[in-house]
Amino acid sequence: MEQHDKRAAASRGGFSQRTAETITAIVFFLIGVVMIVDNYTLGAGWAKDGPQAGYFPLRIGAIICIASVVVLLQSLYGKNRSTKAFVTGERFKLVLRMFVPTIAYVLAIQLAGIYVASVLFIGAFMRLMGHYSWLKSLVVSISVTVMLFWMFEVQFLVPLPKGPLEALFGY
Repeated sequence: MEQHDKRAAASRGGFSQRTAETITAIVFFLIGVVMIVDNYTLGAGWAKDGPQAGYFPLRIGAIICIASVVVLLQSLYGKNRSTKAFVTGERFKLVLRMFVPTIAYVLAIQLAGIYVASVLFIGAFMRLMGHYSWLKSLVVSISVTVMLFWMFEVQFLVPLPKGPLEALFGY
């Protein structure tokens, strides 16, 4: 029966919930290990004046590792492990349609600054995903970005990552 469910999930172009839980447990375990190692080198003991900087984060990393091992064991050996499809290929494509542009946006912030990247991101999403007109996409993306600039840079005096265009305007 379990083998049949695995084949059914694979035939729908997805992978099983069990596989997703196993991968997630492993990834979070590795994150916990990084937290433990990083905070140990930072100082995770008790000093004369109290806990060192890495004291609590190291313990959080240990809790994450323990919880990850529990989830991993449940996903591999638990009696309620599920082999139903976690996500089908069609649904995963929808997720990627959001995820890939978001990654591009984060990279664009590094190259062009947050304001130029935001205009492009909002405008592209409105045009390609929402099927709005070019004019409406441009007006909204520029207006939202100008409002964010005004709010963070002018009102709150919080500098956000800027690129070459902002440098031309003296920011």
